[in-house]
Amino acid sequence: MALDSLLRASLNKSELVRRFARSLAVVGVSPNLLSVLSLFFAALAGLSFFLAGKSSSSSSSSSSPLSPLLLLLGAGVFVCLNAVLDALDGVLAREIGNASRRGDFLDHVLDRYSDVFIVGGIVLGGFADPWWEVGVVAIVGILLSSYLGTQAQAVGLKRVYGGLVGRADRLLIILAATLLTLLYPHPIPAAGLRLLNLSSSFSFSFLGWTLVLFAVLCNATALQRFFYAWRRL
Repeated sequence: MALDSLLRASLNKSELVRRFARSLAVVGVSPNLLSVLSLFFAALAGLSFFLAGKSSSSSSSSSSPLSPLLLLLGAGVFVCLNAVLDALDGVLAREIGNASRRGDFLDHVLDRYSDVFIVGGIVLGGFADPWWEVGVVAIVGILLSSYLGTQAQAVGLKRVYGGLVGRADRLLIILAATLLTLLYPHPIPAAGLRLLNLSSSFSFSFLGWTLVLFAVLCNATALQRFFYAWRRL
């Protein structure tokens, strides 16, 4: 079940989070600024994933002044900052009475760019090589699941946040995979593929297997949301 609705409800009820949001408003921070900053950190996360993957696959240590593990650590921090700021912008908007359709529209557009930056960085970093197509399918699933959630609202239904995975779930999974890759950066072969002679080529790090997971679950979520809306039209 997607964490998005649960997370949103918890943040709105948290007095500590609301107090922090009000303190941001006092110093002149706007919800739109938080949305833009979240996109900035998503871009940094994607760049860090890309550099980490390329530097770890290169035999030359001079390809990057930073080690792959340090770059992965930075990517994890940037993903955390993206998630925190993305959660705070809506809380801040409601606390200052500035929630608007324009802000909601901007937030969703920037979230999709953030998703592409983060997951695209993992794909371009080579974490799913040589099966880079898995990453493309994952990105398609992410975009379609988000699109169908908002498209339901566009045709007169409520916005759909349900399904197997939402944005909060994806970010949590990426953070967990990043941590596991830091602890064990080596490829992990797929169990059961030895009989098909694919075990050697179908071996990924935890981040690579995350793309496989997203390729399946995000597209399944898109189908869930489609049929959920279809039955109510």
